[in-house]
Amino acid sequence: MFYETTSNAHGLAHDPFKAIVSPRPIGWIGTQAGNGTLNLAPYSFFNAISDKPKLMMFSSSGRKDSVRNIEETGEFTANFVSHDLKDAMNATSAPVPHGESEFDLAGLTPVAGRLVRAPFVAEAYAVLECRQTEMFRPKGLDGELSENYVVIGQVVGIHIREEAIRAGRFDMAKVRPIARLGYLDYCDGGDVFEMTRPRR
Repeated sequence: MFYETTSNAHGLAHDPFKAIVSPRPIGWIGTQAGNGTLNLAPYSFFNAISDKPKLMMFSSSGRKDSVRNIEETGEFTANFVSHDLKDAMNATSAPVPHGESEFDLAGLTPVAGRLVRAPFVAEAYAVLECRQTEMFRPKGLDGELSENYVVIGQVVGIHIREEAIRAGRFDMAKVRPIARLGYLDYCDGGDVFEMTRPRR
């Protein structure tokens, strides 16, 4: 099959775009509002985009609390979602009123960052402390702004729990990262194999 996205007439029960661009890691973003209230929300438009400097991004569909809080403070955390935290992560996706803490809703422990004021999930195997470098709404071919807000942050600090390290590596078989597929589907990245890049 083939279809043009201008009409999006794919004829399927659900739009396949996000299923094709998968798996997508989950950015579990912790923020603190200017008034001190805490927020935690998962985003599946999330990834690392640079190693030097260490930059990562997430994209919010609409100007949600995470975006508002980062606009106010310029800081956030990205918390690693492991298989054992999948239900807690899902609970934090609930549309709760502004100012209500998803940490409390999901029974998670908020910890203040060392270098940023934004909270992180104490139960997470790894956490990135970030400071915003850019925030913008991307444009389409016609110049029209997307409804999404793209936030880029520089990683200024990294937490890793000691039990997640084996043989000098962050042990994927132990932490079993959860990623988003299309629709309501997720996958577990604990089935690990290695491949060596060819050399010429």
